[in-house]
Amino acid sequence: MESFNYLSVLISIILGLAIAQVLQGVRGLVLTRSKVKLYTPTVIWTGMALLIAIQGWWASFSMHQQARWNFLGLLTIVLQATTVYMIAALILPDAKGDKTVDLREHYFAHRHWFFGAVLSSVVFSLLKELVLYDRLPHPLNLGFQVAFGAIAIIAMLLRREWLHKLLAPVSALLFLLYIALIFRNLHQ
Repeated sequence: MESFNYLSVLISIILGLAIAQVLQGVRGLVLTRSKVKLYTPTVIWTGMALLIAIQGWWASFSMHQQARWNFLGLLTIVLQATTVYMIAALILPDAKGDKTVDLREHYFAHRHWFFGAVLSSVVFSLLKELVLYDRLPHPLNLGFQVAFGAIAIIAMLLRREWLHKLLAPVSALLFLLYIALIFRNLHQ
C-alpha cells in the first residue's frame, strides 16, 4: 500500500464522520421540526459545514503525489480534518425530546468554539502547505484563506446579529467561489 493510500484512510474516516454529524443533525431537526426555531445563519453554516467536509476530502487527493511523508505532515492533516469535524459537530444542537430547539440561541452560545474551529481549520490548511510543500499556498488560495480567517475572527469577536446575518451568506458565496476557482477539478 502506498503511503498516501494508507494515510488517506484516516482522513476519509474523520471527514466521513463530519459529514455524518451534519446529516444526523439535520435529521434530528427534521424529526423535531415542530419544536425548531430556525435561524438563517445556522442553516447557511450547516450547508457550509457539509460542503467544507466534502471539499476537504476532494482537496486531499492532491496529496497523492507527495513522496515524503513524516509524522508532522500526518499530524497536520489529521488536525485539519479534526477541525472540520468540529465545525460539523458544533453547528447544530442535539435535537431530542420535547424541548424547543432554538437555533439562534445555540448559534450564539457556541459561536466562539464554532468559529475557533473555522479559524483552526484555516491555520492547519496553511501549515499543511508549509509542512508538506515548504511553501505557502498559491496567492489566490492564500487570499481566500486569509479572508476565511478574518471572517472567523470577526465572528468570534463581535456578537452583532446583523453582522452574523451578513457574514453567513457572504462566507457561503466566498466558499463557492473558492471551490469554483481553485478546486473545480482534481489536481493530478
